[in-house]
Amino acid sequence: MSNETLRLLQTHRSDRSFLDTPVSDADLAEIVDAAQRAPTSNNGQHISLVVVRDAARRAKIAQLANNQPWIAKAPVFVVVVVDFHKTRLAIELAGKTQNLHATAEGFAIGAVDAGITLATLMTAARALGLGVVPIGGIRQDSQGMIDLLELPPLTFPMVGVSLGHVDQPAAQKPRLPLDTYRHDETYCGDTLAAGIAAYDQTLMAHWQSTGRADGLPWSANTAAAFERGCARKTAAVALAQGFAFDK
Repeated sequence: MSNETLRLLQTHRSDRSFLDTPVSDADLAEIVDAAQRAPTSNNGQHISLVVVRDAARRAKIAQLANNQPWIAKAPVFVVVVVDFHKTRLAIELAGKTQNLHATAEGFAIGAVDAGITLATLMTAARALGLGVVPIGGIRQDSQGMIDLLELPPLTFPMVGVSLGHVDQPAAQKPRLPLDTYRHDETYCGDTLAAGIAAYDQTLMAHWQSTGRADGLPWSANTAAAFERGCARKTAAVALAQGFAFDK
């Protein structure tokens, strides 16, 4: 693979084993600078980062995120925040009133741009030789995160990422067959069932090769997560923060 950026993207893995070695201020500054330059809708720049290095605060985040120990172990945790508080101040300065945050489209825009920022953060960190693992589990207790980080109204902690120097590198998981992912011109589901069945076997072979006796086929693992729905109070907390979904 000749292109280093493509190599980074195509070898992505979620590392959960970190050394105590600190991430340098210079490296962290480079990562944050790269993330800030990620695109946002209409150049709204309605994303902010909260960089958490304090061990006690990282331990609390680990607890709030359903007890994920790698959050406490990694020396840096970055929270990607949808920030319509910042844009409201700008719009008021222009003598206007912000309304986007009170729409479903506004929350969708924030979520999309938070995801773009997350991807940029992870690529930048890996480019510097660090390991990363994205954490959607911070929404397990969104209100707890808001309180811990002292977030103002019209903000929402959408996702986070642990980053640091890797101790034991994770194995890269195989993905579904490409024809279940890429659809040319129009969506074609003719091969989906067969592709999923084949991937179940591929993933089970992966679990066996990595010693994961508790690994499940992809279909069963996805069922365990999606069948029960979600207990997270994302909508209720977002509404309390001043967002709305009725337009």
